[in-house]
Amino acid sequence: MKWEGNRESDNVEDRRGEGYGGGGGGSPIFGGRSIGIGTIVIALVGGWIFGINPLTILGLLSGGGAPPAAHAPGPAQRPPADDTMARFVSTVLADTEDVWQGVFQQGGARYQEPQLVLFRGATRTACGTGQAAMGPFYCPADQKVYIDLGFYETLKNRLGAPGDFAQAYVIAHEVGHHVQNQLGISGKVDQMRGRVSKAEYNALSVRLELQADCFAGVWAHHAQRARQILEQGDVEEAMNAAARIGDDALQRANGGAVVPESFTHGTSAQRQRWFHNGLQNGSVKGCDTFSARSV
Repeated sequence: MKWEGNRESDNVEDRRGEGYGGGGGGSPIFGGRSIGIGTIVIALVGGWIFGINPLTILGLLSGGGAPPAAHAPGPAQRPPADDTMARFVSTVLADTEDVWQGVFQQGGARYQEPQLVLFRGATRTACGTGQAAMGPFYCPADQKVYIDLGFYETLKNRLGAPGDFAQAYVIAHEVGHHVQNQLGISGKVDQMRGRVSKAEYNALSVRLELQADCFAGVWAHHAQRARQILEQGDVEEAMNAAARIGDDALQRANGGAVVPESFTHGTSAQRQRWFHNGLQNGSVKGCDTFSARSV
């Protein structure tokens, strides 16, 4: 992926030196109980990869009830200039800003840029306590994307999805959730919680996640047209990442049965198809997973 020398975003906050509790080492705490690596893999299906609604999962991590106060206001710490991975993340975020500003402008709307927070182990968010073991996530309450950069080692070594464009796909997917928030889509889905059965809500969640995959493809489409960011093998990296984090793939990786009713993010084939759809057509309207008869 061609990224070096491109604009870096000013919307990156570095909290990695804050030392907030719940460090990244060892087993994370989920709902007050320590869980092992094998359980983490199956937990990915519910929320570790690419953003189950954090209002739900973060509430569990913080013990339920009202979420803790958001991170105290103050000057945002910028990442050090010699941190290559932080520069990469900042550059990808800037590219998503340029793309979505243009897309929104063409639609007669204004895009409000999200912030991206780098942290280690755990951090406070407006949605509750964010844990590194959850992977990258988006909090609609503060319109911020959160990522512990150690996740990229997990993506490469444990999930078998290496490559810088696979890493960019992760960020673009989370920004896709921000786009959904801006368009009022995620709010409408969240309103259905409790009004429909668990299986029906899971099906809505799948369509929400697949749309975020498609939006990631829309970003790549426009970024390639404007700045020719793609190198040979980049698309394959993203498609491989999409395959590795499908609900069916994660359930098989844990050695369990594939249970479609429990899917919340979509199968490997679905995630690949919708990312590729956005990449090919570059259209927000073409990402309407909710109107599609089948996904």
